[in-house]
Amino acid sequence: MTLADDGVTTEAVLYDVNDDGVAIITLNRPDRLNSWGADISAGVYAAFDRAEGDPDVRAIVLTGTGRGFCAGAYMGSMAALGESIDGDTDVSKIVGERHPHFLTTLRKPVIAAINGACVGIGLTHALMCDVRFAAAGAKFATAFPRRGLIGEYGITWILPRLAGWGAAADLLLSGRTFFAEEAAQLGLVKEVVPPEDLLPRTLEYAGDLARNCSPASMAVIKRQLYGDANDDVTDVSARAETLMHESMVRPDLIEGITAFFEKRPPNFPPLTEL
Repeated sequence: MTLADDGVTTEAVLYDVNDDGVAIITLNRPDRLNSWGADISAGVYAAFDRAEGDPDVRAIVLTGTGRGFCAGAYMGSMAALGESIDGDTDVSKIVGERHPHFLTTLRKPVIAAINGACVGIGLTHALMCDVRFAAAGAKFATAFPRRGLIGEYGITWILPRLAGWGAAADLLLSGRTFFAEEAAQLGLVKEVVPPEDLLPRTLEYAGDLARNCSPASMAVIKRQLYGDANDDVTDVSARAETLMHESMVRPDLIEGITAFFEKRPPNFPPLTEL
């Protein structure tokens, strides 16, 4: 992490890997509640690519610094962009080269530690993570209809799957603010914890995955989760049977069973191409 002379961090996105093999990706524009702009998008893509390609990384945590996880699109950038192209706003210049659903295509589990305001495209990114923890009192909102916008970049696909049709319709149509506690009741977050416990608890969870779960198994399960979402159950079951046969010839299975009987932590091999 590079520091300026005044001690203020200069990177928009921070990256670290702990001893458990968990990569920690931190949005680092606290002065604007980590609102999404070109600086953050470029850093996020680079960080996730780095984590995905590192065999020592087995799980990924996404969080933010300060009072915000990601408070939507950076409106300063939006205003400047609108002026520069005569109001014909090309939002891809703000969103970046990838839509939030790229998180679902990663082979490694992504866990969000939602430390504060989670709004708009920030909420969409959080929902595209595989598991979410939130700090007590953190604010959430889709906000789209209150800005004259629509459900963006796949949120109308993921939100009903997590919260149900009725809750998704309420949150999308009203754009109202709700808090971490309601988010947990709706199934949008796994746990709500005191703010000071958020990152330790999330890292504890991610560390358990990294230490005790087969990287190959998690990669295939992610592919099943998102790939099976719209398929007929007969097709899904048939495909799962094929994947099961493939898993039974990988060394992960022998290691998992041996570790269970020997009452020791498993030593699964790093993730390779499947």
